Amino acid sequence: MMQLKSLDIAIVGNKDQTALMRLAGIKKYVIIDTDTHDFQDKLKDAVTNFSRDATVGIIMIPDNWMGYIDDLVREIRMSKRISTIIVEFPSQFESEKKNVKEYYKTYTKNLIGFNIEI
Repeated sequence: MMQLKSLDIAIVGNKDQTALMRLAGIKKYVIIDTDTHDFQDKLKDAVTNFSRDATVGIIMIPDNWMGYIDDLVREIRMSKRISTIIVEFPSQFESEKKNVKEYYKTYTKNLIGFNIEI
């Protein structure tokens, strides 16, 4: 029988986003200030480091930051040796994502190929 492995969730975000997720119990995080000149480099480094960490199964990233690392995310998702899932979360309340349930239902179907309803 295959032994199940416990994996952690990690978040890359700003101070407020990471604080909220830390209250929810997430212990692995990187805080990045968007006002710094090396924001993109710090973001890529954080995602790369978490994707190489064998104890991390899910990396959470604000949806408005994904455009900066599309190539890296595509590389991670296409790699057969990496079991990390990258999940975008809404960075703020936007009018285009009023129905959060439908947003994540569609996102899940695109990610794994079928719907999950809880």
